[in-house]
Amino acid sequence: MKDEKQGCLSGLLQLFLVKNIYDWAQRKFGYGNGILGCGCGCLLMVVFIIVVFSILTKTNFLDFSF
Repeated sequence: MKDEKQGCLSGLLQLFLVKNIYDWAQRKFGYGNGILGCGCGCLLMVVFIIVVFSILTKTNFLDFSF
């Protein structure tokens, strides 16, 4: 198993990209857009919070191995 840690610059780049994608998704599908605006905005926020925590803690939340 490789134990390579990501550098500071790559982590900042990932956070920058997540922020830009989140802003775009909120403008397109988020709060106040369409009938389900509030629900989609809350769902987007939860998903992007999970993504940010996975970047900051370097944890893969989708790895369900036993």
